[in-house]
Amino acid sequence: MDKPYIIFNPTAGSAGRRDDTRQRLKKLEPLAFRTTRRRGDAEKWARHARAAKARVIVVAGGDGTLNEVVNGLHPLTPTMCIGLVPLGTGNDFARTMGLPSSIEENLEVLRFGKRTRIDVVRVKSKKTSRYFVNVSAGGFSGIVGEKMTRQIKRTWGPLAYVRGAAAALLDLHAYKTDIALDDRERFSAELYNVVVANGRFVAGGLPIAPTADPTDGKLEVVLIPKLGAAEMALLAAEIVLGKHLSSNATIFRQARKIVVRSRSGMYFNVDGELVGTAPATFQIIPRALNFIVK
Repeated sequence: MDKPYIIFNPTAGSAGRRDDTRQRLKKLEPLAFRTTRRRGDAEKWARHARAAKARVIVVAGGDGTLNEVVNGLHPLTPTMCIGLVPLGTGNDFARTMGLPSSIEENLEVLRFGKRTRIDVVRVKSKKTSRYFVNVSAGGFSGIVGEKMTRQIKRTWGPLAYVRGAAAALLDLHAYKTDIALDDRERFSAELYNVVVANGRFVAGGLPIAPTADPTDGKLEVVLIPKLGAAEMALLAAEIVLGKHLSSNATIFRQARKIVVRSRSGMYFNVDGELVGTAPATFQIIPRALNFIVK
């Protein structure tokens, strides 16, 4: 492996013993070692890595840190490659890519793993244009996230999403939404949620798009229509089990481009960060990024 440009987020969820983690990462004999201190730093350091003509960038952090690096590197070049040491609380994209959980095992992947080309997604809204590799969601998921307190996560573990969904039911409202898929299919519906996925997991392992493949040139679109409280609670349980795509309570599609319009404007987040409201356009950029895997 070429000497990597390491971008380390010491506040990522599982970074834990920061000095120990830092020393382990330095075993890679990096070209440079940069530490983030505030939001936006990872994006800044990624631009510096690009200017330094680094061929390999190692992201030591969570999904948010990875998202910043991907945005800092655009436009991507074929010679650049990203490796990941997942240190976050969720590590959802690492799950999709089949990366191990321990630092030492991931260092071995970085040294001896292979490179694969993965898709990147561009989202444009009124206020911003961003890139992502994992998942963007609008509507219901944001409300559920607000209800999932640390206490709920500790007490309920993998079922925290069900508990959060139950707490969010009283605050739910449907969005009158127009969806256009690849300029070939259009429909309107009252929706609680729109999920546009390149990766499979959100919220620390929730399989929101269990069949997604970041190498297939397609986006997975999961739409949750307006439902009664009992149906919504049942659907939340099905999502935890990854059984919701076969449910009559969801609408599932695959596409390369999705345009979402809604009334009132549905807020979207990308890897947990708000990116604005609908109208929003999602476009797959096939095989745009080199990524190190097992």
